[in-house]
Amino acid sequence: MKKKYEHLFFDIDRTLWDFERNSEEAIEELFDNHGLLEKLQTPFQDFLKVYKQKNEELWGLYRLGEVQKDELRQERFNRAFQAFGYSNPKMALQFNDDYIHTSSSKTNLIPHAKEILAYLDGNYYLHVITNGFVEAQNAKLDNCDLRKHFHEIIISDGLGYKKPDKRIFHHAMKKAAAKSANSLMVGDDYGPDVLGAKAVGMDQVYLSTEDDHRNEATYTIKSLQELENIL
Repeated sequence: MKKKYEHLFFDIDRTLWDFERNSEEAIEELFDNHGLLEKLQTPFQDFLKVYKQKNEELWGLYRLGEVQKDELRQERFNRAFQAFGYSNPKMALQFNDDYIHTSSSKTNLIPHAKEILAYLDGNYYLHVITNGFVEAQNAKLDNCDLRKHFHEIIISDGLGYKKPDKRIFHHAMKKAAAKSANSLMVGDDYGPDVLGAKAVGMDQVYLSTEDDHRNEATYTIKSLQELENIL
């Protein structure tokens, strides 16, 4: 017999919204528009690899509270440019702002995202808990026509805490009038989504295509479609 949940909390990036595809498309467009092939003297794929490394480093520090939003915005492309001997902080910041706007307008979703939300909507209260910037996360939901499915949308930016901090889960449950016992968190990021929810007594669905020996999630799925077997 399936366990009865009432409230389902979803992550956005890499869970519903295809972050890798949308991000790469946006950066490649901007790489061409800003003439970076000539400025950096390097092909796009080499730049993308370095950017991803710099971005992950800064996001790791951002999650720990060691850098703030403005520094992340300024530095991620700036450091990528500098790796190729090009320094232009003003352009790096403009590139970042263009990137947020362009990537957020992309509508590539994780397979079965729309179908599973339509399947669940009406039978459960659906909500969002996401780490990210308010303007970007809201734009993704609007441009992909996903907002209509969700009751509460909790975005870490502006709250002062992020997943896996217990406070963001407690805040989300309070807003949704939910309890940990009747709630389920669905996400792709083991630390923030799985361990974060587990710490507040909430069951978890770990969306992962890789075998993870550390995995202690309540459920593990390789495709969103498998949620039909759980819910």
